[in-house]
Amino acid sequence: MISKFILIFVSSLIISYLLTPLVKNAANFINGFDHPSKRRINTRPIANTGGIAIFSAFMISYFLFNDHSLSTYGIMFGATFIFILGLIDDIFEISPLVKLMGQIGAASILIYYGVQINFITNPLGGMIYLGYFSFPVTILWVVGIINTVNLIDGLDGLAAGISIIATMTLFAVAMQEYRLIPAVLAIALAGSLSGFLKYNFHPAEIFMGDSGSMFIGFILAAISATGALKSAAAVTIVVPILALGVPIFDTIFAIIRRVYHNKPIGEADQGHIHHRLMALGWSHRQAVIIVYGSSLMLGATALIINGLNIKNGMILFGLAVAGVIYGAWKLGIFSRELSHDSQPVEESN
Repeated sequence: MISKFILIFVSSLIISYLLTPLVKNAANFINGFDHPSKRRINTRPIANTGGIAIFSAFMISYFLFNDHSLSTYGIMFGATFIFILGLIDDIFEISPLVKLMGQIGAASILIYYGVQINFITNPLGGMIYLGYFSFPVTILWVVGIINTVNLIDGLDGLAAGISIIATMTLFAVAMQEYRLIPAVLAIALAGSLSGFLKYNFHPAEIFMGDSGSMFIGFILAAISATGALKSAAAVTIVVPILALGVPIFDTIFAIIRRVYHNKPIGEADQGHIHHRLMALGWSHRQAVIIVYGSSLMLGATALIINGLNIKNGMILFGLAVAGVIYGAWKLGIFSRELSHDSQPVEESN
């Protein structure tokens, strides 16, 4: 079994590593570039077609070396749908409403094929079965994770590295629970991202684009909903929240910050964790590595919680959340704007 996981990881890594330079060149033919703007940190046009390599490597390795079921076909259909939606957005820039409706559509595909969140942990003990509420909860979860990964994609290598840490955390949890499907999904995605990260780390040669970030978010959400965390010993939802802790909390803090300061929730600002780190004087690479470290600590906490009973797991989760909130406050995450003198400065390439 371990040899199978190694084979899937290595094959997806190699495919992604070899495909990324090719899809970088393909950007010239489909106008797939991110151009400099107030919302972007790059100072020159950079190909945003990396999602094609990530998606292709994942699909090829998964279908070559894994058995299939109705639920996995649903995940693959939904993943293909969200990838195409993201690719169209990268090239033609579709409206946020159309993108949101497409994300809901992708989540609905999962539900149609029986992949949904049926229950969550009751902090007082046992499980809360959602019944008909499993449909809206699953849609909110999938759409939420898709957008958290998309929002954290603000520095070279940030989203890819965090997602690798998250997928390896979810892989470890799935192995603890003896769940094959989510374990295979996680290891295939980890390999695909690892091959891509070589070209995406600062200074980035290529970006993943919305096709990559939305696809990654969808797969991460699907892994959590397939049953990887559905056992009496697992603190469901809590574990994936910590595994994806940095993008989830960063998104929550951004919403709180914008609401408190009477700003539209969808309005971009420079209050995200990576912006604050760079405003404190850390370089681009240092800020990314610090966020990687934070993700590793939250992932390790998730693994510990998964082996605890509900009471102790919730206590540790509460302590972890308190630590994250304190760290965010010290960084100034809830402040309205960066001061003029502390704007993050991009390193020269």
